[in-house]
Amino acid sequence: MRLAVAIIETTVAITASIIIVLVKVVEEELVIETSSGVKISTYIYQLCLIQARESIMIKAESTHHILNRPLELPCGAVLKNRLVKSAMSDSLADGKGNPTQAQIRLYERWAEGGVALSIIGEVQGDARFPEKPGNLVLGVSSNHENLHALASRASINGAHIWPQIGHAGALSHIPISRPKGPSALEIGSFQCAGMSIAEIEQLPDIYAKAAKLAKDVGFTGVQIHAGHGFLLSQFLSPLFNRRNDQYGGSIEARGQILIEIIDKARRAVGHSFPIGIKINSSDQLEGGLTQADALEAIRILDRTSIDLVEISGGTYFPGVQPSSGSPGGGAYFVDFSQRAQHVTNVPLVATGGFKTRAEALSSLSSGAVDMVGVARAMILNPALANSWLAETGGDPDFPRFESPPLGGVAAWYTTLLTALGNDNESNFTLDIPSAIRLYEERDELRCIKWRKKFSNL
Repeated sequence: MRLAVAIIETTVAITASIIIVLVKVVEEELVIETSSGVKISTYIYQLCLIQARESIMIKAESTHHILNRPLELPCGAVLKNRLVKSAMSDSLADGKGNPTQAQIRLYERWAEGGVALSIIGEVQGDARFPEKPGNLVLGVSSNHENLHALASRASINGAHIWPQIGHAGALSHIPISRPKGPSALEIGSFQCAGMSIAEIEQLPDIYAKAAKLAKDVGFTGVQIHAGHGFLLSQFLSPLFNRRNDQYGGSIEARGQILIEIIDKARRAVGHSFPIGIKINSSDQLEGGLTQADALEAIRILDRTSIDLVEISGGTYFPGVQPSSGSPGGGAYFVDFSQRAQHVTNVPLVATGGFKTRAEALSSLSSGAVDMVGVARAMILNPALANSWLAETGGDPDFPRFESPPLGGVAAWYTTLLTALGNDNESNFTLDIPSAIRLYEERDELRCIKWRKKFSNL
């Protein structure tokens, strides 16, 4: 018994991995001999089993609660759990850059559904370079009352609501824009003009004013969009940034404009207002942003006042070949996020491919991510966060489409978003061709409104 007492600390610590190979009686006391040759009494063995069971229960409880665990950002703001409704281009603004009632209701539903943070995709600080005519605009001529209503109703239930401040750059919607990127380009069928130094130097002020207006009308933070092939993503990519001045060349120079924008926005909103950023892990295009450069960009961002880095990837430019490193099934960018954890102290979100609660739990419990970004799954189930947090199922059934045309699936999900905003998803029966027609007809009408509203720009 003295021997057993002497080794109790080590045996208790390793009990979960002990393999019993022999049980025998020694001096009228039952003794258990392990595969490592350690002999312990049955009394101590029972103590070890109790601790092992408690350890397993604690681990299971910890895994269960990891989704519910609050996250404090560097600025001091607290997100109530680890689930983010990531940005999507919802195309629900009115064609004049203002929120509609359907858009307000949509984000209210996600807040009711339990998310810690919803991000509104493709919100423009400069109406000259929109992604689509259904984008919101944060400007002096915007309907500030409706923006306040959106911010207020989307932040119920303790949720955060952040507009994603963007600039489509070379991908600006041609019917209502004259696209410009970091460099003048002609790649296949794709063409755009290049920005002057003076135009680049205006960008920090554009983003800062948009961030300040977002704060003034009641949004709880902002995200700067530097992913998916839009302007700031174009600056980071050597495929699209061919400048030979202070904004081109090395990854440090290509990322310089991001640093200037973050610094100017921080001065505009103060130290306690969250500023996040979305960045590609790679462009998945030949000659585009590599994972090595993306990691270096995140390392550089670590020296700024950024509060949350969202990792995604990919883009689409007509005439440009995709790389062989495109993601497969499952949560696409978790492995990259795990690598990024070694170069930054800023909390990381991975977005792309999360379809089940098990995938979310696995990514969080591994330490690869600090939050999980979900998009289409939350269209299929706007109360998905509550279901996952309560462990009551909720994994959505994703529709399968046979050989959909380019853009068809996106159009289907976008029209379903409209039904959600109208509380009418139960009557949504559109197939992909019908969704495309509705999407295109709505865009054409909103282009007319956009040109009329912003004709003086």
